[in-house]
Amino acid sequence: MYKIAILGASGYTGAELIRIISNHPELEVDILAAHSKAGLRMEKVFPHLRSLKLPPLIKIEDVNYSNIDLCICALPHKTSQEVIKALPDHLKIIDLSADFRLQDAADYEKWYGNVHQALKIQNEAVYGLTEFYRQDIIGSRVVAGTGCNAATGQYILRPLVEKGIIDLENIILDLKCAVSGAGRSLKENLLHSELSEGTNAYSVGGVHRHLGEFDQELSKIAGRAVNIQFTPHLIPANRGILATAYVVGDIDAVNETLSQRYENEHFIHVLPLGESPSTHHVRGSNECHIGIVSDRIDNRCIIIAALDNLTKGSSGQAIQNANLMLGIDETVGLNLVPLFP
Repeated sequence: MYKIAILGASGYTGAELIRIISNHPELEVDILAAHSKAGLRMEKVFPHLRSLKLPPLIKIEDVNYSNIDLCICALPHKTSQEVIKALPDHLKIIDLSADFRLQDAADYEKWYGNVHQALKIQNEAVYGLTEFYRQDIIGSRVVAGTGCNAATGQYILRPLVEKGIIDLENIILDLKCAVSGAGRSLKENLLHSELSEGTNAYSVGGVHRHLGEFDQELSKIAGRAVNIQFTPHLIPANRGILATAYVVGDIDAVNETLSQRYENEHFIHVLPLGESPSTHHVRGSNECHIGIVSDRIDNRCIIIAALDNLTKGSSGQAIQNANLMLGIDETVGLNLVPLFP
């Protein structure tokens, strides 16, 4: 059994990691660490994990890594890099924050407002979009988990940009995000009376931080600058992301490209042409469903992707990458049938 340490275990992604690892035949949670919840048993923090035999939460500075095979950091950005740069050099690490996603330190400072404090690790980190960086992840020590919004959009757009079959100047991505993507900290706008019975756009006007990932990854593929128009919306749901991309291109070419790219991928499913996915059908799973529909305007396509932000968008992706880093088949522990209704 490979021993796993989870830092930041008192958040939603930490709980999701524990849920997935509990059914993994080759991984074992050995250490759980948190800041404000240190000293508590996990069932006091997340009662739904009561049936599991878990270690108590301890402070991050008290963690002993001598028996740990892989450490997963589920901490906020800025905090994460400060913790990770102090970890043992031999330790395999998966970071779920934004701290190591962007390869250019200036881009990180632009989008996150902080000077990067762990440039050596940033330079060795591999971007964790598993289906596109699989071989790099296998041999890596540090993997940077993607943003959940960035992952969803890239599953739609990367193959199309790579093949050059859509107009790169006319890409619109509209995204609906469940509230768990904002984390577990108390925020006024996330109170039930503030959030329920309505929805709203946020980070409007090209200022959402995940645009840094879109700019980096899509421009790298295209060999030129690619700037998409992206607006996320907060919806009164607990889990899930529904991304709708509007592109200019031939629908048959789009369908063929996405179908061929993902036909051998275990977790990404392209639906029959004309069908659209729903967050209902991916809840609690490591799956991403993609639907392609023609628009009434000639040569325009609508492409919709659905995934669970806590699973395929974060913790499930982390375990998929952990499997690769540890030499385990990447699907082990992740064949989670979606929860419906």
